[in-house]
Amino acid sequence: MNWNGKEFLKKFLPAVIKYSDSLARIIVADNASSDDSIALLSQQFPSIEIIQLDKNYGFTGGYNRALQGINEEFYVLLNSDVEVTPNWLQLLLSFMQNHPEAAACQPKIKSYQDRNLFEHAGAAGGYIDYLGYPFCRGRILNCLEEDLGQYDSIQRIFWATGACLFIRSKVFHEHGGFDDDFFAHMEEIDLCWRIQQTGKEIYIVPESQVFHVGGGTLSKSNPRKTYFNFRNNLFMLFKNLPGHQLIWLIPTRLFLDGLAGLKFFMNGDFKDTTAVLKSHLSFYRYAFTNFSKRSKQQHQVLKHPSRGIYRKSIVCEFFIHKKKHFKDLPSNNFS
Repeated sequence: MNWNGKEFLKKFLPAVIKYSDSLARIIVADNASSDDSIALLSQQFPSIEIIQLDKNYGFTGGYNRALQGINEEFYVLLNSDVEVTPNWLQLLLSFMQNHPEAAACQPKIKSYQDRNLFEHAGAAGGYIDYLGYPFCRGRILNCLEEDLGQYDSIQRIFWATGACLFIRSKVFHEHGGFDDDFFAHMEEIDLCWRIQQTGKEIYIVPESQVFHVGGGTLSKSNPRKTYFNFRNNLFMLFKNLPGHQLIWLIPTRLFLDGLAGLKFFMNGDFKDTTAVLKSHLSFYRYAFTNFSKRSKQQHQVLKHPSRGIYRKSIVCEFFIHKKKHFKDLPSNNFS
């Protein structure tokens, strides 16, 4: 998926072609870029297939529309700011072919800027705490661990990163793909949650690794990113939580979001404070839409227990108990 990522395409597509061309069709779906991305692809990468969308549908809508016409057994949704490595794709493909119970998987995600560190968006596999806050093996909140091989085992996880998501096409379409209303951020967690509720499994295959720049479309300091993260987290919880948890958790999260907004305000980050407020207004505005989605979804799922939910607060573990590495979290606190 590309939106005004001409420089990323120029930098990272050669490796994708070199290490993937013999195994896969390589397609760039363009979200109506205005930076000559299409001209670059036509001139420098004539072997690449191009899907041109008529406007910017975001990460979610762009992929949903682009994948409608691609009839293959597997999809790899790869961000344009990812550097792939030798055998990255073969390792993921072999795992999926040998594990029919796996609906999706991801490689180890490391930082492009500091190649010894895990990267924020996925690291060595995604998890979530009981309050709905996501974290990873190798990354809790904004603390990135050094990769010392401590997470090199294949594991079942709660969510696989959207930066490099290997997924069975049948599963993607059976679950309706990404939620278009998310636009960007947390859509992969929502999809993986929905997939797990039908008894399918998500994995990390760390022998395969890629390097991710991160913030290629929206930087971490962009208030629009704050807006999507807060809003989409509420969307996801409202749609996927069991009824007995929904009653108390949504008010709790609204309160905690308010505290986060207050902290932004006290730090002088007024645009982020506004973003939190707007995220809540949008949550209320979409309440009926999300209720309809929830009703349809809860009717369809088999209500299998999801794996990879941490039963304590990851924020409290981090700030109060000083547990800043995933290996410090007691394994018996995970579902």
